[in-house]
Amino acid sequence: MSWGIELWDQFDNLEKHTQWGIDILEKYIKFVKERTEIELSYAKQLRNLSKKYQPKKNSKEEEEYRYTACKAFLSTLNEMNDYAGQHEVISENMTSQIIVELARYVQELKQERKSHFHDGRKAQQHIETCWKQLESSKRRFERDCKEADRAQQYFEKMDADINVTKADVEKARQQAQTRHQMAEESKADYSSVLQKFNHEQHEYYHTHIPSIFQKIQEMEERRIVRIGESVKTYAELDRQVIPIIGKCLDGIVKAAESIDPKNDSQLVVEAYKSGFEPPGDIEFEDYTQPMKRTVSDNSLSNSRGEGKSELKFGGKSKGKLWPFIKKNKPPPPPPASASPSAVPNGPQSPKQQKEPLSHRFNEFMTSKPKIHCFRSLKRGGATPEDFSNLPPEQRRKKLQQKVDELNKEIQKEMDQRDAITKMKDVYLKNPQMGDPSSLDHKLAEVSQNIEKLRLEAQKFEAWLAEVEGRLPARSDQARRQSGMYETQNAPSVNNCAQDRESPDGSYTEEQSQESEVKVLATDFDDEFDDEEPLPAIGTCKALYTFEGQNEGTISVVEGETLYVIEEDKGDGWTRIRRNEDEEGYVPTSYVEVYLDKNAKGAKTYI
Repeated sequence: MSWGIELWDQFDNLEKHTQWGIDILEKYIKFVKERTEIELSYAKQLRNLSKKYQPKKNSKEEEEYRYTACKAFLSTLNEMNDYAGQHEVISENMTSQIIVELARYVQELKQERKSHFHDGRKAQQHIETCWKQLESSKRRFERDCKEADRAQQYFEKMDADINVTKADVEKARQQAQTRHQMAEESKADYSSVLQKFNHEQHEYYHTHIPSIFQKIQEMEERRIVRIGESVKTYAELDRQVIPIIGKCLDGIVKAAESIDPKNDSQLVVEAYKSGFEPPGDIEFEDYTQPMKRTVSDNSLSNSRGEGKSELKFGGKSKGKLWPFIKKNKPPPPPPASASPSAVPNGPQSPKQQKEPLSHRFNEFMTSKPKIHCFRSLKRGGATPEDFSNLPPEQRRKKLQQKVDELNKEIQKEMDQRDAITKMKDVYLKNPQMGDPSSLDHKLAEVSQNIEKLRLEAQKFEAWLAEVEGRLPARSDQARRQSGMYETQNAPSVNNCAQDRESPDGSYTEEQSQESEVKVLATDFDDEFDDEEPLPAIGTCKALYTFEGQNEGTISVVEGETLYVIEEDKGDGWTRIRRNEDEEGYVPTSYVEVYLDKNAKGAKTYI
């Protein structure tokens, strides 16, 4: 099948058809271009949607994403962001591999089509010229023949007329011969032109036009093949991103499967747990006892006995005092002097007589220290440095967070110090690179910052230890610090109760009340002896033999391996355990500590 043979006379229709084919190709290019615009718009909308619901930094929303359900939602937002990226990839690939390529091909196709039809029109014009020449030669031959025939008839007429002179007859005969000669010449020319036209016409319909139409046919078939390849590429570009889109959807499904309602419930407990215990039952107060007393009951001895009985009776009301005392029994303090007992102003056993239960109940119902603190927080009041306005559990979390932040800052400053020290060593070895003394000021400044941060960290660690019940009191921890730290914190230790005043002044507890609470807490210490021991946070190996002669210390032998239950808090002592019954403090420099995987790694104190 060939267009040159089958469609030899359809030049104009082929010209229209090939133009229609180019229009179809341009229409497909426009379709793909609009598809890429849709993909870009869709990707942009998805990104804006993901960005709209992303948690804002340093806001309450960021804290909410600790819950597994919120984490799953955040993962969905991130996966949708990647999902949008794949649609952008589709748009980019379609633009580069389809639109650009087809646009260039259309330009080439138009040039090729123009060239082919130009050759066709040129062949048409040539055959038309030949046809005109043939027609002209034919008409001249016809005219000459008619003129020769009229001249012959005129000669015969003149020759038959007896009245015509011989000269006129001769003239007519010569004219007839001339016309016959012209007719013969026209006949010969017509025959030559006719042969030439037939040859040109044969070449036109059997050589030129088939060749041109064959080229046009091949051009059109290439166009059709190119459209098919573009359609296939269109599908393949979509298919290429399907695995990645599938991974995005798998990530969303995995995030949904990671939702743990129990874990979220535990986070709610950690977020809002106050650390208080519910009040116990209120004891019955018998107001009929004074009526049963006799005159002898007012004696001095009976009064003392009544005081003891009343003290004992007051000691039974343990439940309602939970909000004012610590649940955990404080561990033995590390020795800061020759003996831990030598610490001045240490906690003493209560000797004073307790107030009646009714007074304690009234005091508990009227003071409401924590509620006022919460109300002041809601009003946006200033938060105390030690977070004493928060419940114990929330205060512990805040203090732990502060300690972690300070430790990160200390590590950052130490890295900077190490870098400056290395640079100084380089300057010492290569003086041409810089002056080593120029770094002394910066090194001193960094060391001073490290010292300040360490003191700050020790202060918050002391408060954290107090909250966790690992130390007898905040004052004892303060006494174990260095002189500078002790001087800075002595007023806050002595005025602990006054420092707990809420920002709006709604809660101001007297120091005597705090001492009474501590007295009651000491009476209840025996109830916490059966609590579980602190968990081990790592192991340690004794580098030297240490004889623990002071109270609160433990003896170790060189090479012995023990459990670490409390890290060094900056006072030079580490709390360790040999077994369930033997635990105490040893100097940190005497042991090599290996923390568990939750810590930063192994640390050696030498």
